[in-house]
Amino acid sequence: MSRIGRLPISLPRGVQVNIDGQSVTVKGPKGEIRRDFDPRMQIVLQEGQLMVTRPSDHGPVRSLHGLTRALLANMVAGVFTGFRKSLEVVGVGYRAELQGNDLVLQVGYSHPVRYTLPKGITVVVEQGNRIIHIDGIDKELVGEVAAEIRAIQRPEPYKGKGIRYLGEYVRRKAGKAGKATVS
Repeated sequence: MSRIGRLPISLPRGVQVNIDGQSVTVKGPKGEIRRDFDPRMQIVLQEGQLMVTRPSDHGPVRSLHGLTRALLANMVAGVFTGFRKSLEVVGVGYRAELQGNDLVLQVGYSHPVRYTLPKGITVVVEQGNRIIHIDGIDKELVGEVAAEIRAIQRPEPYKGKGIRYLGEYVRRKAGKAGKATVS
Protein backbone atom coordinates (compact mmCIF):
# COMPACT_ATOMS: atom_id res chain seq x y z
CA MET A 1 0.00 0.00 0.00
CA SER A 2 1.20 3.51 -0.76
CA ARG A 3 2.66 5.24 2.28
CA ILE A 4 1.56 8.64 1.02
CA GLY A 5 -1.70 7.57 -0.61
CA ARG A 6 -3.17 5.94 2.48
CA LEU A 7 -2.72 8.99 4.72
CA PRO A 8 -5.94 10.90 5.39
CA ILE A 9 -6.13 14.61 4.59
CA SER A 10 -7.53 16.62 7.50
CA LEU A 11 -9.67 19.59 6.53
CA PRO A 12 -8.99 22.80 8.48
CA ARG A 13 -11.84 25.08 9.58
CA GLY A 14 -13.33 27.09 6.76
CA VAL A 15 -12.39 24.61 4.04
CA GLN A 16 -15.24 22.92 2.15
CA VAL A 17 -14.88 20.05 -0.29
CA ASN A 18 -17.40 19.09 -2.95
CA ILE A 19 -16.91 15.76 -4.74
CA ASP A 20 -18.86 15.38 -7.99
CA GLY A 21 -17.84 12.12 -9.61
CA GLN A 22 -14.14 12.53 -10.36
CA SER A 23 -14.25 16.32 -10.13
CA VAL A 24 -13.23 17.79 -6.77
CA THR A 25 -13.82 21.42 -5.78
CA VAL A 26 -12.12 22.83 -2.70
CA LYS A 27 -13.22 26.21 -1.27
CA GLY A 28 -11.44 28.09 1.48
CA PRO A 29 -10.60 31.54 2.79
CA LYS A 30 -8.07 32.21 -0.02
CA GLY A 31 -10.22 31.03 -2.94
CA GLU A 32 -11.49 28.01 -4.83
CA ILE A 33 -9.74 25.27 -6.84
CA ARG A 34 -11.33 22.64 -9.06
CA ARG A 35 -9.55 19.61 -10.50
CA ASP A 36 -10.53 16.41 -12.29
CA PHE A 37 -8.91 13.17 -11.15
CA ASP A 38 -8.41 9.77 -12.74
CA PRO A 39 -11.65 7.72 -12.66
CA ARG A 40 -9.81 4.73 -11.15
CA MET A 41 -9.16 6.62 -7.90
CA GLN A 42 -11.95 6.73 -5.32
CA ILE A 43 -12.07 9.93 -3.28
CA VAL A 44 -14.27 9.89 -0.18
CA LEU A 45 -15.06 12.61 2.36
CA GLN A 46 -15.85 11.22 5.82
CA GLU A 47 -15.74 12.84 9.25
CA GLY A 48 -13.81 15.92 8.13
CA GLN A 49 -11.13 13.94 6.33
CA LEU A 50 -10.47 13.11 2.69
CA MET A 51 -9.46 9.54 1.90
CA VAL A 52 -8.13 8.21 -1.42
CA THR A 53 -8.41 4.52 -2.19
CA ARG A 54 -7.39 2.46 -5.19
CA PRO A 55 -9.18 -0.52 -6.68
CA SER A 56 -6.16 -2.74 -7.42
CA ASP A 57 -2.40 -3.09 -7.02
CA HIS A 58 -1.43 -2.70 -10.68
CA GLY A 59 1.61 -0.47 -11.29
CA PRO A 60 -0.10 2.52 -12.97
CA VAL A 61 -2.91 2.53 -10.39
CA ARG A 62 -0.43 2.36 -7.53
CA SER A 63 1.49 5.36 -8.85
CA LEU A 64 -1.75 7.34 -9.23
CA HIS A 65 -2.67 6.66 -5.60
CA GLY A 66 0.08 8.77 -4.02
CA LEU A 67 -0.17 11.42 -6.74
CA THR A 68 -3.91 11.89 -6.23
CA ARG A 69 -3.51 12.22 -2.47
CA ALA A 70 -0.65 14.73 -2.85
CA LEU A 71 -2.64 16.83 -5.33
CA LEU A 72 -5.64 16.89 -2.99
CA ALA A 73 -3.45 17.85 -0.02
CA ASN A 74 -1.94 20.70 -2.06
CA MET A 75 -5.42 21.92 -3.01
CA VAL A 76 -6.49 21.99 0.65
CA ALA A 77 -3.26 23.72 1.75
CA GLY A 78 -3.53 26.22 -1.11
CA VAL A 79 -7.03 27.46 -0.30
CA PHE A 80 -6.22 27.62 3.42
CA THR A 81 -2.70 29.14 3.55
CA GLY A 82 -1.57 29.61 -0.07
CA PHE A 83 1.85 29.04 -1.61
CA ARG A 84 4.78 31.39 -2.15
CA LYS A 85 7.96 31.24 -4.22
CA SER A 86 10.56 33.99 -3.95
CA LEU A 87 13.05 35.05 -6.60
CA GLU A 88 16.10 37.27 -6.28
CA VAL A 89 17.35 39.58 -9.05
CA VAL A 90 21.16 39.86 -8.93
CA GLY A 91 23.27 42.16 -11.10
CA VAL A 92 24.27 45.79 -11.54
CA GLY A 93 21.32 47.65 -13.03
CA TYR A 94 19.06 44.59 -12.80
CA ARG A 95 15.64 45.32 -11.33
CA ALA A 96 11.99 44.30 -11.38
CA GLU A 97 8.85 46.37 -11.05
CA LEU A 98 5.15 45.74 -11.20
CA GLN A 99 3.08 47.72 -13.72
CA GLY A 100 -0.58 46.75 -13.51
CA ASN A 101 -0.78 43.04 -14.32
CA ASP A 102 2.71 42.92 -15.85
CA LEU A 103 6.06 42.28 -14.25
CA VAL A 104 8.67 44.42 -16.01
CA LEU A 105 12.24 43.18 -15.73
CA GLN A 106 15.46 45.02 -16.57
CA VAL A 107 17.93 42.13 -16.71
CA GLY A 108 20.73 43.04 -19.09
CA TYR A 109 18.88 43.10 -22.39
CA SER A 110 18.65 46.20 -24.60
CA HIS A 111 14.96 46.41 -23.73
CA PRO A 112 12.78 45.74 -20.67
CA VAL A 113 11.14 42.31 -20.60
CA ARG A 114 7.39 42.20 -19.83
CA TYR A 115 5.88 39.12 -18.21
CA THR A 116 2.08 39.10 -18.01
CA LEU A 117 0.89 37.41 -14.82
CA PRO A 118 -1.75 34.69 -15.19
CA LYS A 119 -5.05 34.81 -13.34
CA GLY A 120 -4.77 33.63 -9.74
CA ILE A 121 -1.18 34.82 -9.24
CA THR A 122 -0.17 37.89 -7.25
CA VAL A 123 3.34 39.33 -7.21
CA VAL A 124 5.02 41.60 -4.68
CA VAL A 125 8.35 43.29 -5.48
CA GLU A 126 10.38 44.54 -2.51
CA GLN A 127 13.85 45.40 -1.18
CA GLY A 128 14.78 47.95 -3.80
CA ASN A 129 13.25 46.03 -6.73
CA ARG A 130 15.49 43.00 -6.03
CA ILE A 131 13.14 40.43 -4.43
CA ILE A 132 10.06 39.05 -6.22
CA HIS A 133 7.45 37.14 -4.19
CA ILE A 134 5.00 35.03 -6.22
CA ASP A 135 1.82 34.05 -4.33
CA GLY A 136 -1.16 31.90 -5.29
CA ILE A 137 -3.43 29.06 -4.22
CA ASP A 138 -2.38 26.61 -6.96
CA LYS A 139 1.04 25.15 -6.13
CA GLU A 140 1.61 23.96 -9.68
CA LEU A 141 0.87 27.38 -11.18
CA VAL A 142 3.03 29.23 -8.63
CA GLY A 143 5.99 26.97 -9.41
CA GLU A 144 5.46 27.27 -13.16
CA VAL A 145 5.32 31.09 -13.05
CA ALA A 146 8.48 31.20 -10.89
CA ALA A 147 10.30 28.92 -13.35
CA GLU A 148 9.19 31.01 -16.35
CA ILE A 149 10.36 34.25 -14.71
CA ARG A 150 13.69 32.64 -13.75
CA ALA A 151 14.12 31.41 -17.34
CA ILE A 152 14.06 35.01 -18.63
CA GLN A 153 17.65 35.44 -17.36
CA ARG A 154 19.11 32.40 -15.62
CA PRO A 155 22.01 33.03 -13.23
CA GLU A 156 25.31 32.76 -15.05
CA PRO A 157 28.28 30.99 -13.42
CA TYR A 158 30.98 33.68 -13.80
CA LYS A 159 29.56 36.74 -12.05
CA GLY A 160 26.32 35.19 -10.73
CA LYS A 161 24.12 37.75 -12.49
CA GLY A 162 20.53 36.82 -13.32
CA ILE A 163 17.31 35.74 -11.65
CA ARG A 164 17.55 32.97 -9.07
CA TYR A 165 15.37 31.44 -6.38
CA LEU A 166 15.85 33.11 -3.01
CA GLY A 167 18.61 31.20 -1.25
CA GLU A 168 19.62 29.24 -4.38
CA TYR A 169 23.30 28.40 -4.55
CA VAL A 170 24.88 29.26 -7.90
CA ARG A 171 28.11 27.36 -8.49
CA ARG A 172 30.72 29.84 -9.63
CA LYS A 173 33.47 29.22 -12.16
CA ALA A 174 36.86 30.84 -12.24
CA GLY A 175 37.27 33.32 -15.05
CA LYS A 176 39.78 33.04 -17.84
CA ALA A 177 43.34 33.08 -16.49
CA GLY A 178 45.54 35.78 -18.02
CA LYS A 179 48.59 34.83 -20.05
CA ALA A 180 51.78 34.51 -18.09
CA THR A 181 54.13 37.33 -18.88
CA VAL A 182 57.32 36.18 -20.52
CA SER A 183 60.39 38.19 -19.57
